[in-house]
Amino acid sequence: MIYNYKLENLDCANCAREVENEIKKLKGVNSCSLNFFTLKLKLETENEITDDFFKLILKTAKRVEPDIVIKGIK
Repeated sequence: MIYNYKLENLDCANCAREVENEIKKLKGVNSCSLNFFTLKLKLETENEITDDFFKLILKTAKRVEPDIVIKGIK
């Protein structure tokens, strides 16, 4: 399944790369790409993203960039 998110409070391209690399390591994530210039995160997962899995993604991102906000795109 593919999910797209809009990010806020991401300060630098290096942090974006680190966030992307850490999310890629999560079990269940097939691919992850984060575009710093558009502040968009694209995730491909094995299964539907549950609230608990989304919280894990957010927690992982916040380890790199504590002020990051991730919002779903409809």
